Amino acid sequence: MPYRAPLDDVRFLLDHVSGYGSIAATDRFAEASRETAEAILGEAARLCQDVLNPLQRVGDTDPARLENGIVRTPKGFADGYRAIAEGGWIGMSADPEFGGMGLPVTLAMIVNEMMSSACLAIQLGPLMSQGQIEALEHHASDEIRALYLPKLISGEWSGTMNLTEPQAGSDVGALRTRAEPNGDGTYAITGQKIYISWGDNDFTENVCHLVLARLPDGVPGTKGISLFLVPKRIPDAESNPGERNALRVVSLEHKMGLHGSPTAVMSYEGATGWLIGPEHGGMAAMFTMMNNARVGVATQGIGVAEAALQHAVAYAMDRKQGRAGGSGAIIEHADVRRMLAEMKAQVFAARAIELICAGAIDMATATGSADWDARAALLTPIAKAFGTDTGIEVASLGIQVHGGMGFIEETGAAQYLRDVRVTAIYEGTNGIQAMDLVGRKLRDGGEAAYALIDEICTRSEAARSREPELANAVWNAAETLRETTEWLVSRTDPEDRNAGAVPYLRAFALVLGGWAHLAAALHGTPAQARLARFYILRMLPAHAGLLAHVREGAADLLALSPEDIAA
Repeated sequence: MPYRAPLDDVRFLLDHVSGYGSIAATDRFAEASRETAEAILGEAARLCQDVLNPLQRVGDTDPARLENGIVRTPKGFADGYRAIAEGGWIGMSADPEFGGMGLPVTLAMIVNEMMSSACLAIQLGPLMSQGQIEALEHHASDEIRALYLPKLISGEWSGTMNLTEPQAGSDVGALRTRAEPNGDGTYAITGQKIYISWGDNDFTENVCHLVLARLPDGVPGTKGISLFLVPKRIPDAESNPGERNALRVVSLEHKMGLHGSPTAVMSYEGATGWLIGPEHGGMAAMFTMMNNARVGVATQGIGVAEAALQHAVAYAMDRKQGRAGGSGAIIEHADVRRMLAEMKAQVFAARAIELICAGAIDMATATGSADWDARAALLTPIAKAFGTDTGIEVASLGIQVHGGMGFIEETGAAQYLRDVRVTAIYEGTNGIQAMDLVGRKLRDGGEAAYALIDEICTRSEAARSREPELANAVWNAAETLRETTEWLVSRTDPEDRNAGAVPYLRAFALVLGGWAHLAAALHGTPAQARLARFYILRMLPAHAGLLAHVREGAADLLALSPEDIAA
């Protein structure tokens, strides 16, 4: 089914929710005017609709494969990647010194979302490069940046992230990959990594791997880990890809979805690598890339949700069934309309959170403000978890709207769910995101959370004269969120926080979604206003049960023994 970029909703959120006007008013982003943004997003929409979307089914039915040690990508993927690279889309927010556009992250995230809607399997490759670009900008030496950044930004070379090993998943500190000094400033990297997205391809000149490994004097755990840049081909004196490095793709994973994206098992066999950042400082450097990827993964979930929604709406408008009134199509049935309304309202909420988070990142970059930085840090796990949960839930509902035909692969509805399911797992599972939210992100005594809740309450109070019912509902939800945040901050046992971490994150996201929908009720089109009423009165109330769950603490949960659960 053809994909149509949701530019109307994006425009509304930029103008009325994410504060893009403030971003464009800064010296840092003065050239990224609203008019410039409109032109950029329009061009990106055409790329996604006309070039990338036709690759969606191709990647699923003609998956990436490994032949005699060479990764073969699906037909058309090389041309699709080339269109992304030649358009400058990989380096949208990268440093202009090295060929980037220097645009706000907000615009890059919108483009990433549209690419994810069009074809998630191919979008994942540029996303990995974007994360590596940011990590090298912040942590690499001048020599490394001068050599690698122009190639990564142009798309001539691609980047990956190598963390996971067979025995070391979320517990990264258990890794066994070794780094031995070669005596010339380089290191010999030896070990195996798994789940490496776009670990290789057949269309870029070089593939640059960021690899976590332990030096001989590295202490156990995460404090002893260092980060290394290990290229597939070692650059020669003219900065061209030279001799083949001592690394290889062992196999490609057989996955539930994302068949067009090669996910590799990588073997490093004394491969030459260069240290990025200080010795034993690998986690700090890698987290720069991971935090970039977490916001990026949020856009992947939302992008797939948008595509699944459009797919389901088109089917529901066309499929005749039963005695529904009007056109006779199943969209006339109340329950089908409920499902579609839930899908659309949740996508709007998740997109709003994504853009509020991206806006905070941009304002932190432009102003150097610690308050904006704290808001961005607070919102990152919420955006990642809620965005990807939205992708899964909306794709699942999309199958339900299709009925039996949703279970048939030819309709394409199932692919959305298969492709998006992993997004709740990689770049830190959504449970880990939630524990980060109630742990590290509340260590400031809840200051960043309270500041955001205060803003929601202030805007809700201002809306009471025009939309009293909706404004009161959002205000009350925000106050309940505040009370529960106070309860979490007061806990001395971390298990009390962790036991309710996931429902707390979900409730926070629902309240933020209510705030965005309230803006739509005030300033949106009649259709947006009606959808806002549906969300605030029917979906937002779920926050109360979620926050009640949070305040129960951990005692009853931990009282359930493993034997109780296994019985």
